[in-house]
Amino acid sequence: MITEHNVTTGEITQREFTAAESKQMEKDQADKATKDAEAQKKATAKAAILDRLGLTAEEAAILLS
Repeated sequence: MITEHNVTTGEITQREFTAAESKQMEKDQADKATKDAEAQKKATAKAAILDRLGLTAEEAAILLS
């Protein structure tokens, strides 16, 4: 359900998603899942590198600043 609020009149309406809105929401969710997976993969790789070097994230930040 979508809630629409007309701030001029104060009217609040609820309606079902249109087919186009539903498709866009599915696409957005898939895009977000892909980005989240990529970010998790990158974070895991960074953690592995820091572990091999024997550094904490804070120590690495100091070195890179």
